[in-house]
Amino acid sequence: MKITLLTVGKTGDKTIEQLIGRYLERLTHYVKFEVKVLPDIKGGKNQTTERQKAGEGESILAILRPSDHVVLLDERGKEHTSPGFADMIGEHLNRGTRDIVFVIGGPFGFSQAVYSRADAMMALSKMTLTHEMVRLFFVEQLYRAFTILKGESYHH
Repeated sequence: MKITLLTVGKTGDKTIEQLIGRYLERLTHYVKFEVKVLPDIKGGKNQTTERQKAGEGESILAILRPSDHVVLLDERGKEHTSPGFADMIGEHLNRGTRDIVFVIGGPFGFSQAVYSRADAMMALSKMTLTHEMVRLFFVEQLYRAFTILKGESYHH
């Protein structure tokens, strides 16, 4: 299995980048994992919200393959406990899912075309989080999920 985290816009905070890097290194022991960063839409601040979402959506859809299992990280998605998220990952491992792509959109969410392509939606919290923090929390929870699946002590 390969898991990809697809994000719009780069992380500008060096401390968050370093923390993400720690979990990326740890994840290599469990799964092929990659972070793909799509550039912000040029002139995005001068565009309408809908045009910005459409432009980001086109970039996202251009990366996705038909065989990818796509999970949008979205405030309206299903919330999981850490063990529940581990179970979800475990189910995909057992089913032989080849590629899972988790997607973090831009500041205004996703275009309708991206929602239509998604296989699932997942929320990390009901609270509003910065996109940089979502990246960090996601990679930490993914690492935690694999330690839960392996019966390791990290979770407690």
